[in-house]
Amino acid sequence: MKTGGSFLVQPVGSEPVFTREDFTEEMLEISGMVDDFVKERLLPTREAIDKFDPELTRQLFNEAAELGLLGIEVPEAYGGMEMGNVISALLAEKVGSSTSSFITTFLAHVGIGTLPLVWWGSEDLKKRYLTKLATGEWMGAYALTEPSAGSDALSGKTTAFLSEDGKHYILNGNKQFITNGSWAQIFTVFAKVNGEKFTAFMVERDTAGFVIGPEEKKMGIKGSSTTSITLDNVKIPVENLLGEIGRGHEIAFGVLNVGRFKMGAATLGGGKQALKEAIRYAKERRQFGEPIAHFDAIKEKIADMTTALYGL
Repeated sequence: MKTGGSFLVQPVGSEPVFTREDFTEEMLEISGMVDDFVKERLLPTREAIDKFDPELTRQLFNEAAELGLLGIEVPEAYGGMEMGNVISALLAEKVGSSTSSFITTFLAHVGIGTLPLVWWGSEDLKKRYLTKLATGEWMGAYALTEPSAGSDALSGKTTAFLSEDGKHYILNGNKQFITNGSWAQIFTVFAKVNGEKFTAFMVERDTAGFVIGPEEKKMGIKGSSTTSITLDNVKIPVENLLGEIGRGHEIAFGVLNVGRFKMGAATLGGGKQALKEAIRYAKERRQFGEPIAHFDAIKEKIADMTTALYGL
């Protein structure tokens, strides 16, 4: 049994450590393809994306789908590539070098919007929804946060009660700060069965009583969609229950932990792009008749940035 901090007492090398030198040829080919997509499509349009252009974002989202990028971790049987965490992290790093708005939309879809189905979905749910998510036909979203339940997610007040005929769950409550809120077609929604047992459900956008709120006015990631959601007697089939009753916390935190791992990779990609921009500017900006890149103070800053990124 592993416990937190066990790495402090275990010998170095007791577990395998993956490094960039371990990338396979296939991984490097995919990396190169994503690099081209970022350079040719995302970087040239990042200012337009950040001004909130749903049509442009959807177009780029569809192009990513055509490259197979939305199904990296989805089983092949449902239209995915089934390639696992390593290539998924590499993908997040590459896309993370573009714009925070698009990476927010993208990661929310391929991560918290899709993986709950991959890991906990029944065969019926996978057949109905997973291929649509892997191919980009549908966009996914994840509805956990509530006005009074942020970090303390299990304190949410959204409820789910079984209908009298036993064929549906009826959901009531409010969700807040939902990424892809106004764009997604399928949502992983968390509610408490009988007001007590924290459970996950798959809810389609067009379900009666499922109301998408207005776009939030944000300080950053302005090109992504973030909305509230109101559930007013939302009636969903019992087959749309995800996992087991009362085990929703495993889904909620399990998928979020993987999302944090990928966010780290995406941040690394953004850091590398920032370093490239800093070096470019240092070479172009001239003072005292020469580029500031020649000055020791600037060299030190660039060296510190490079060292910090390498450490990641």
